[in-house]
Amino acid sequence: MALLGIDLGGTKVAFALFDREGNMKAKEVVALDSRRGADVGKLIAVTTALKVSAAENDGDPVEATGISVPGISRRDRGTVWAPNIPGWDDYPLLKEVTTVTGQIPLVIESDRSCYISGEIWKGNARGCHDAIYLAVGTGIGAGIIVNGELLHGAHDIAGAIGWMGLSRPFRSKYTICGNFEYFASGEGIARQAAEYLKRHDKYQGELRKASGKKVTSQEVFAARETGDIAAASIIDLAVEYWGMAAANLVSLFNPEKIIFGGGVFGPAVGLIPAIRQEAEKWAQPISLKQVSFEPSALDGDAGVYGAGFLALKQISQTKH
Repeated sequence: MALLGIDLGGTKVAFALFDREGNMKAKEVVALDSRRGADVGKLIAVTTALKVSAAENDGDPVEATGISVPGISRRDRGTVWAPNIPGWDDYPLLKEVTTVTGQIPLVIESDRSCYISGEIWKGNARGCHDAIYLAVGTGIGAGIIVNGELLHGAHDIAGAIGWMGLSRPFRSKYTICGNFEYFASGEGIARQAAEYLKRHDKYQGELRKASGKKVTSQEVFAARETGDIAAASIIDLAVEYWGMAAANLVSLFNPEKIIFGGGVFGPAVGLIPAIRQEAEKWAQPISLKQVSFEPSALDGDAGVYGAGFLALKQISQTKH
């Protein structure tokens, strides 16, 4: 019997088959290209139908499916809000996919919940009952496990920590994405570079050379490696924000581990010791001594592993 994990991102969707032990048996990544709205839903439904049919023909039928979505999974209604996919303000994804999966159990969760679930199943949070996945990519979110259960909140929005207030005074510019995300997401790091170039006309360092239409966070990290002072200051600021945020999470949730993942960790993975050093200034000291800060063991596959794991859990919940 197989589990089907599906991880929807802003530009692509990954489909992977797992056995019950979490071994990945097959994986395919499909680009969204220019698809929007219902076309994205149709792509997921059609490809899911193909995967289910192929598994059936191989004598290893899919017994449950999990889908990771980049936004909010409104589990009571089966709809999804995904800001990076035009037309997905309240998209009926559950209905769309169950038209092709029929009675096969299906669960849809936010990507942040899937990230921590993947690490619990096959990553660096194995054996943990209290752990947090701090996802830093284009935006920032946190998947949170408390007492062995996913933390959803009253309306499935728990973990939207890009909106943490970590500096004062409030500026209206933070309303677009939140204070924390404004400075320390991948987009935030690129934004700090653009603002630096605007403020410093005489600066002619690596960031100025890199700037075509827009400096990327990857270019900021690369410039930092060359000793560029501007890039170093931008990344140092991000480390402060990551450390403060991690400290607040430690003080609030007393986790066993904080897992750092997403596209930025990547190039920022070597900064985890510096982030911990910053967190030590702010966090509840006893709790901080008891938590480990670790990189994701699954990199870009955390979401699809998590979707597979939640599919597995859905089987037992459906039976009860």
